[in-house]
Amino acid sequence: MLEAERNGEKIAVEIKSFLNASAITDFYAALGQFLSYRLALSTIEPNRSLYLAIPIDAFDTFFQMEFTQIAIKQYQVPLIIYDPVKEVITQWIKINS
Repeated sequence: MLEAERNGEKIAVEIKSFLNASAITDFYAALGQFLSYRLALSTIEPNRSLYLAIPIDAFDTFFQMEFTQIAIKQYQVPLIIYDPVKEVITQWIKINS
């Protein structure tokens, strides 16, 4: 997990690669870790927002599925989409309730 500041907002970033053969298994692991880390962070640093960073290929495929979108919205998981080849962030998505 990385800690940073973006536009005056204190953030932490959990970076996932989604390299396993099963995207759903990667998603379950990533979501479980994200929710656990967010809970821990809320007690240690309540002013820091947690983001889940995912590679652009996973976002363009698995994260476009209805189930995934519903889960991301339901659990209010802000996303950072990154291009692992170019090593750049391509998109920030903050989920509002």
